[in-house]
Amino acid sequence: MIRKCLDGEFEVVFAIINDAAEAYRNVIPDDRWKTPYMSWEELRHESDEGVAFWGYEEDGELLGVMGIQEVQDVTLIRHAYVRTDRRNRGIGGKLLAHLHQQATRPTLVGTWTAADWALRFYAKRGFRQVSPDTKNRVLRKYWSIPERQVETSVVLADSRWFDLHPEEQEAIKELKS
Repeated sequence: MIRKCLDGEFEVVFAIINDAAEAYRNVIPDDRWKTPYMSWEELRHESDEGVAFWGYEEDGELLGVMGIQEVQDVTLIRHAYVRTDRRNRGIGGKLLAHLHQQATRPTLVGTWTAADWALRFYAKRGFRQVSPDTKNRVLRKYWSIPERQVETSVVLADSRWFDLHPEEQEAIKELKS
């Protein structure tokens, strides 16, 4: 069952994020890794900034979480994590489909450039990378992240984004040629 996470589940959301984020250890740049990956304060800040966390629950246990945030004229998918021992069972895909269905605006997701599995996950579900110039612009416009994270991240967008930004199609074609 997919449902909105409750305020009282903050500790469980924190645990899922930090468990699942271990996949990034020794993958993302060393200067961006820390333990815990997301501190209690950072998680509270994200929630205060409007990230609504949704969870996938099975047999009364929360197995995965994903956030959604409305920012200006887009919807952001934020903080997508599934418990390490429950990966590759479709949980993340179900959460993404549910949240994407709720979105009425173009939807963007950012992730680490080196996180090949994340790029494949989003691409399999119809999201495509934006050009490097667009990536830099939208990360600075819609996210509040350090410049080093901008440098080492990618942004993927849904078809609604590309429909509104046809120039992006040309930029991507030029990069590939």
